[in-house]
Amino acid sequence: MTGVRGYFHPKTATGAASLVPAPPWRYSGDLLTVEYRTDPARVRELLPPPLETAPDDPGAVALIWADWQSCSASGEELLDPVRAQYKEAFAAVRCSYRGRLYSRCVYIWVDKDFAIARGLHQGYPKKLGSIHQTRPHPFGPAPRLEAGARLGATLAAADRRIAQAVVTLHGPSSTSGFVNAHPMAHHRWLPSIEKGKGLALDELVESAAASFDGGQAWTGEAELELFEAPTEELARLAVREPIAAYYRQVGVVWDGGRLLESHTSGAGD
Repeated sequence: MTGVRGYFHPKTATGAASLVPAPPWRYSGDLLTVEYRTDPARVRELLPPPLETAPDDPGAVALIWADWQSCSASGEELLDPVRAQYKEAFAAVRCSYRGRLYSRCVYIWVDKDFAIARGLHQGYPKKLGSIHQTRPHPFGPAPRLEAGARLGATLAAADRRIAQAVVTLHGPSSTSGFVNAHPMAHHRWLPSIEKGKGLALDELVESAAASFDGGQAWTGEAELELFEAPTEELARLAVREPIAAYYRQVGVVWDGGRLLESHTSGAGD
């Protein structure tokens, strides 16, 4: 008897209905990054053991908006854009594991179901949201990439706006930030179907780009506001001190991660 097919749910006779294809996953995107410092205690409370805060600048946060086109190895999704395009916004911090520095996504919102599915696989804590950002363009009223250009970004979840930013570019930059510049340390968690049995999946994983390229980065300053909401906690990472803002176009390939620790319970434990 032929088994069902597909990399992810739903698994079917042909596998065509699977939410996501098998990696590698390829991305082209416009990233708007706002870095700032918050209370280090607010970062620490989001780091489960064995992760620790970064030894230097432990309160640094990056809030990143991204406008993506993504596809599988075949690239077929690029000619069916509803399967390729999505937007996201996420908060990244830095942490330490066995003396090595990592980045970690602590909050993230996306606007497509396939992006949520990929996040579950990678350990990103993705939720649905409404994400928008200014798209620079060399013609018409859109801002050009030049000193003085102003770019806006908004994030809403469950009908509440929870973040907004206005970035003013100053000039080209040799970097696009330091907070999200390391491999990611994420947890893959799944509760047992049996009550009281704990986690059926409990892994700490390392995830990084298999390849990366990018255009000229631009830097500037940001006006960033975070707002309270009944079902969101982004505002706990309150802005204490701005660092910088960045804009950059990038290309990324993701092709799997590495298991750091597994604490998955055995059957019947």
